Amino acid sequence: MSKTIQAIRGMNDCLPTETNIWQMVESVLRRVASNYGFAEIRMPIVESTALFKRSIGEVTDIVEKEMYTFDDRNGDSLTLRPEGTACCVRAGNQHGLLYNQEQRLWYMGPMFRHERPQKGRYRQFHQFGLEAFGIATPDIDAEIILLTSRLWRELGINEFVTLELNSLGSTEERANYRDALVEFLTEKEDQLDEDSKRRMHSNPLRVLDSKNPEVQSALVGAPKLSEYFEQESLEHFEGVCQRLDEAGINYVINEKLVRGLDYYNRTVFEWVTDSLGSQGTICAGGRYDGLVEQLGGKATPGFGFALGIERLVLMLTSLDKVQNLRPQVDAYIIMLGEGADIKANALAEKWRDKVIDIRIQSHCGGGNMKKQMKRADKSGAQIAIIIGEDEIANETVTIKYLRGQHEQQSMAFEEVPSLLSNLIKG
Repeated sequence: MSKTIQAIRGMNDCLPTETNIWQMVESVLRRVASNYGFAEIRMPIVESTALFKRSIGEVTDIVEKEMYTFDDRNGDSLTLRPEGTACCVRAGNQHGLLYNQEQRLWYMGPMFRHERPQKGRYRQFHQFGLEAFGIATPDIDAEIILLTSRLWRELGINEFVTLELNSLGSTEERANYRDALVEFLTEKEDQLDEDSKRRMHSNPLRVLDSKNPEVQSALVGAPKLSEYFEQESLEHFEGVCQRLDEAGINYVINEKLVRGLDYYNRTVFEWVTDSLGSQGTICAGGRYDGLVEQLGGKATPGFGFALGIERLVLMLTSLDKVQNLRPQVDAYIIMLGEGADIKANALAEKWRDKVIDIRIQSHCGGGNMKKQMKRADKSGAQIAIIIGEDEIANETVTIKYLRGQHEQQSMAFEEVPSLLSNLIKG
């Protein structure tokens, strides 16, 4: 017997018992994005490797260690996308969507990073991302953060998440701060771990969010980025905070929040939670005013975020927020006796015509009443619609409720659509 082929480590199947949770989450994401005037864009999974080296930064962990990169048959270096923002900017530049225009776009799909698989973090993972282009003012920063807050309320997890907020200032301000930070870190070099020593000269701001307690102790007394801000950056960040305050959104200013990608400037934010074990980030983003030009377009401001759907599903499941999901099947048709299957299939088609969103599964493969009822119960359906020889003769069906305490009842064929409509309305 040949060896059974398994899925690649860190790339997981989503089974039928799980997809209804995913569909619910995806439905909320689509609806909320649409409610704020964002339109969907779909980009390829494979992009030129240069796209990510130029956008993310060559000295980031993603580019150095985590990208799935390969040469195709023409010798071109290609990469499975590790994140969506750069892809969205590339598409916007290529199709003339960005310059001198405002665009509000969202996307959803798989991303790929070769890192150690662990709970909520996989090599193929799924992100929902949202990007706004052409607006440089703090109102769009605040509105998008408000949108993320609405997502948590819609999903019922707002009390389990905390908003962390920071500003990275302008590119020039950050460059000035970088020099001061490197000077400080050089004096503390003997207290840094190897990873921080490596980043100290290539990407020193990333040392600030090191998870090593000894490194954090060494950072006590480090210069603060906000001390290097000019008036414009201060006013921009204040404008974001004022709008969040007015909307009643609580947040924590975390001056060590720098984000892991090189292209961010000014406002950055993360939503964090303790509901995934240790503190974890479920959503993060910020402003990236230089990225469009960096990738070959005309200078265009941008702001956006991404969230991991696996982590969101894991969080909802662990908090028991997925108990009242609609089942995959609403009604199951049981067919008994000669000719019942032929009549039942024709009736099911008429009922689907009249009740567009109904989920009806017809029993196939024959079998007695006991066997069919067992299948009906296993399907998760709320009712079984029984059609036998007597029912066909009388143009009626028998309704047996599979969930809850309800009396069995008989009704005419033409009355069934009304029952089905009420069924999916809850």
